[in-house]
Amino acid sequence: MKRIVPVLILLVIISAVGNAQQSPYREFRSQISIPPYGLSKIKALISKIKPQPDEDNSDMGISRLLQKDYDALSLRERFTYTMIHPEMYAQNCAIFVPQTNEDQKIFGYLISWMNEETWSDRQLQFLTKNRDSVMAIIKESVIRSKRMGVNYKDALVEINAWEMIPFLVSYYKENKKDKDVLTMLMLLMKKGNYADFIKSKSYKNLYGVADNCESSMAFNKANEELTLQRAQAYYHSKKPDAQKN
Repeated sequence: MKRIVPVLILLVIISAVGNAQQSPYREFRSQISIPPYGLSKIKALISKIKPQPDEDNSDMGISRLLQKDYDALSLRERFTYTMIHPEMYAQNCAIFVPQTNEDQKIFGYLISWMNEETWSDRQLQFLTKNRDSVMAIIKESVIRSKRMGVNYKDALVEINAWEMIPFLVSYYKENKKDKDVLTMLMLLMKKGNYADFIKSKSYKNLYGVADNCESSMAFNKANEELTLQRAQAYYHSKKPDAQKN
């Protein structure tokens, strides 16, 4: 009997993980947006790339277009390329273990979509240097497709797109299934070191001592409204900065 109990516990855990992996909501969270700008051209170029080891780090490698091919792309084509083909890959990447009832949680971080890949310095510089254009393209794409893939979310957090908060709030109110928008809003407040959020219980629970990629808090009306209110207050506190530029 003593041996049976641990086996039963293990079976329950395996079953829970299996159910989480098959969860439609997890699949929804993992979906990316595919930009249409020069898509066929970009896919053809990507198919010809030959991965190479990274000279500076033996644990990493590169899978990128030659500079001359990259330079020949238009801004929108570079955007498509960046959104569908992260150029760097590494062995040591965060693994997001499936959880049960993910649709009842607000996570502290976005789900990993690049597997063992990540954006290269060249791609990060593109996103940062073309920050206004990236925000405009994503907004245009989301309005057209009525959805926002995790790659778009990642890009907006990467460039600290706090100016997009009103749009994100509006998008969320029309797509309440997409609770990762609430995650985005918290990450933008965290990135901006917004005092009212940093000192909050939500921040301590998600990014405090137990900070990890799977940290979460319960999704309920109170947490939802508080996150939206804080994000909008953060935006209005930053708005004078935009008017100066």
